[in-house]
Amino acid sequence: MSMFCHQCEQTAGGAGCTKIGVCGKNEDIASLQDTLIFGLKGIAAYAHHARELGARDEEVDAFAHDALFFTLTNVNFSLEKHIEMVLKCGEINLKVMELLDKAHVDRFGSPVPTEVFTGFKAGHGIVITGHDLLDLEELLKQTEGTGINIYTHGEMLPAHAYPELKKYKHLVGNFGTAWQNQRKEFTAFPGAILVTTNCVMPLTANENYGDRIFTRSLTGLQGGSHVTDRDFSAVIAKAKALPVLPDKAGDYTLTTGFHHNAILGLADKIVDAVKAGKIKRFFLIGGCDGAKPGRNYYTELAEKVPKDCVILTVACGKYRFNHLDFGTIDGIPRLIDLGQCNNAYSGIQVAVALAKVFNCGVNDLPLSFVLSWFEQKAVAILLTLLALGVKDIRLGPSAPAFVSPGVFSVLNEKFGLQAITTPDEDLKAILG
Repeated sequence: MSMFCHQCEQTAGGAGCTKIGVCGKNEDIASLQDTLIFGLKGIAAYAHHARELGARDEEVDAFAHDALFFTLTNVNFSLEKHIEMVLKCGEINLKVMELLDKAHVDRFGSPVPTEVFTGFKAGHGIVITGHDLLDLEELLKQTEGTGINIYTHGEMLPAHAYPELKKYKHLVGNFGTAWQNQRKEFTAFPGAILVTTNCVMPLTANENYGDRIFTRSLTGLQGGSHVTDRDFSAVIAKAKALPVLPDKAGDYTLTTGFHHNAILGLADKIVDAVKAGKIKRFFLIGGCDGAKPGRNYYTELAEKVPKDCVILTVACGKYRFNHLDFGTIDGIPRLIDLGQCNNAYSGIQVAVALAKVFNCGVNDLPLSFVLSWFEQKAVAILLTLLALGVKDIRLGPSAPAFVSPGVFSVLNEKFGLQAITTPDEDLKAILG
C-alpha cells in the first residue's frame, strides 16, 4: 500500500503525496486517519437515525468535532494517539448504537422472533428498503385500508419483528435480498419502490423502474423522484396506477427478530444446552454483503459449521444463507438473526450477557467472530469490537485497502485481527 493525501497546498506536485507527506505524515498515520473518518461516517449514520427518533447524545456529537479536528493538516503525528483515537471511535459507536437501539424499542416495542412471508399477496404493492423505521411506520399509516400491500427489502427486514409495526396487517412480507441485487430485484417487482436511506444503486439505461422509484431523506437518485417529507401520496398514487401483484407463494420463510431482549429470554435454555455439551460453540457470521467474488465463503462456512454449534448473524451478509434450514438444538434455533447493521448492538449485548453468566471474559467464551465488511458502518462496528477488547476476529472477503500493512500488523499483534482464508482452514483453526 502507498498513501494518498492531497488535503494541503504543499501536496507533492500539486497532485498528491503518495509515499510520505510533505508535512511528514507517513502511510500508517494516513491509514489511521482514513479509518477514523470511515468510522465517523458510520457513527453519523446511526446518530442520524437516532436523532430522527428524538434521541441524541452530547458526547457523541462532541467526539465528531474532536475526531475531525484530529485529522486536520499538521495536528498530530503520533501513531499511539491515532490508535487511541480509532479505538475511542469504537467506544463512541457502541454508545450511539445503544442510543439508537433504545430509541427504536421505545418507539416500536421490543422485537420478537417473527416468521416472514416471501411471496406476494394479491393487490397493489410498495416495496420499501433502507433503515428508516419512521418512514415505514408513516407509509403503513397512509396506506392502511387502501388495498396496497407493503413489502420490506434488504435492510428493512427486521421491521417485521417490532410490535408497533407488525400490527399492520398490510405489512405482508419481504421481497428480495441484499442491496447489490436490487437492480435485478426492483426490475422484477411490479409495484412502487421507496428507498429510505443508504444502499441504493445508481439508475442506468438498463433499469425499467426509474419512473416508479422514490427516495427519502438524505438518499437521492439522478432520474428518480424524491419525497422531501413523510407525505407518501405520490408513492401511493404510483402504486395504484401500476398492475396488481398476483397471489404467489414464497420459496421459503425467513425468521428475524432475535433482539438481545428476546435471546436473553432464552438464556436459561442456552446456558443449560452449553453446560450439557449440546451447544459447543457460537459463531457470529455477519456483516455487509457485496458482489465481489469470494463472498460465497460465508455461505460455505455457515453450511460447514458443526451441527452442535449455533450461528448468530447480523446485517446483509446473512442473505447468503438465511434462507437455509439449519434446524434447532433443544428448541433453540441454530440460526439466530439479530437484524441489520443497526441491530449489531444486540450481538454485543448477547456476548456480554453470556460472559456474565459463565463468569468469564468475552474472549474466554466459545464464540468466534467471522465478519464481512463493505462500507463505513461495518468499519465503525469493527472498531467497537476492538475497543471492547474482542480478539481473533476474522475479516473478509479482503483486507480493507485503507489499512496499511503496518497498521494491520499492529491490530494483528494487539487483537489477533486476521484475514479469512478458506472455510475448512478457518474452521479447523477455530475448532482445534
